[in-house]
Amino acid sequence: MDESGESGKPQRPRESGGGLLMGRPFGVPVYVAPSWFLVAALITWVFGEQLGRVLPELGGLRYLVSLFFAVAFYGSVLVHELAHVVAALRFKLPVRRIQLQFFGGVSEIEKESETPGREFVLAFVGPLLSLVLSGVFYLAMQSVEPGTVPGVLLAGLMISNLIVAAFNLLPGLPLDGGRMLRAVVWKISGRPMTGTIAAAWTGRALAVTVLIGLPLVTQTGLLGRNTEEISGVDTIMDALLAAILAAIIWTGAGNSLRMARLREHLPDLRARALTRRAVPVQSDTPLSEALRRANEAGARALVVVDGQGQPMAVVREAAIAGVPEHRRPWVAVSGLSQELKPGMRVSAELSGEELLDTLRTTPATEYLVVEETGEIYGVLSTADVERAFVAAMARPSS
Repeated sequence: MDESGESGKPQRPRESGGGLLMGRPFGVPVYVAPSWFLVAALITWVFGEQLGRVLPELGGLRYLVSLFFAVAFYGSVLVHELAHVVAALRFKLPVRRIQLQFFGGVSEIEKESETPGREFVLAFVGPLLSLVLSGVFYLAMQSVEPGTVPGVLLAGLMISNLIVAAFNLLPGLPLDGGRMLRAVVWKISGRPMTGTIAAAWTGRALAVTVLIGLPLVTQTGLLGRNTEEISGVDTIMDALLAAILAAIIWTGAGNSLRMARLREHLPDLRARALTRRAVPVQSDTPLSEALRRANEAGARALVVVDGQGQPMAVVREAAIAGVPEHRRPWVAVSGLSQELKPGMRVSAELSGEELLDTLRTTPATEYLVVEETGEIYGVLSTADVERAFVAAMARPSS
């Protein structure tokens, strides 16, 4: 399973909080979420109980073997996600991280594919690798004795990878099959948003089907279980599993719609349109005098400059608001300003995703906006960007 982790607001994305860092294959950090340990313990217990019936002579060692299976299974999931990563990097799409979590893994790809063909390939390679792994484990089974520990482990890994591939090929977002459906509809309609809407609502229909259908299938014995052996606990567990899966699919489909609206409206965010006009002032200028000049010029921001007129700092709006009016003649603007650090100079030509990426790199409340010639254009407030972003997201999709 794969989804984008891009955020619309101009904040620095944080890798911390993703869990335990396991490594950086292909330069992409791989994290194991805390929820994985819960799932690993559950898999160890369930598979260990099955081993007790198949290989009773193992005794307590069956749980050690089962733990090995849980780790190997998530190793297969990691290979599935690495397939997405390699394809994304091949298409020059940045990948923030891979996270192994409660139900599988997530590759956080920060940008959208440029064409439906690339989108299809990017989605398909994950299930394809899972199918290949399933085939590799099947071939390996042929060289070991059935009913032995290696035989049972290989059979379990073969079946689990087959299930991962089949589940991810279901045609609904956020699953890989949903992204493939999105690519097909995108190709036919010529609009990525149309593909996203179709695949997301298919995903929601799939979530309802899982919620209702999975317990019915398991309780009626269609999966090979004897209905007489199904206990009340089994019924509750089946319903709980179905509810969790349905919630994950439904939420993922909704997030996909939200991210699609975000990308569609990102071009509405233009630095030149959002920038406040600013007036230059010397560092020792009293705040009251600086505000008087700004009012006369119809400006809403102040830039501190040196003797040669070169910008040195931006006066913070929040700091101005914190100074009572009767004290403003005695407070110099230098005490209310933020020194311009590398990254706080923003080109007036930036817009959309490029603008947000620039603001994420150096978090601040205000930025100096300059022309290509280096001339001061004005000051860009993070608050203005966020308000424009919310307004753009509130507009209906075209």
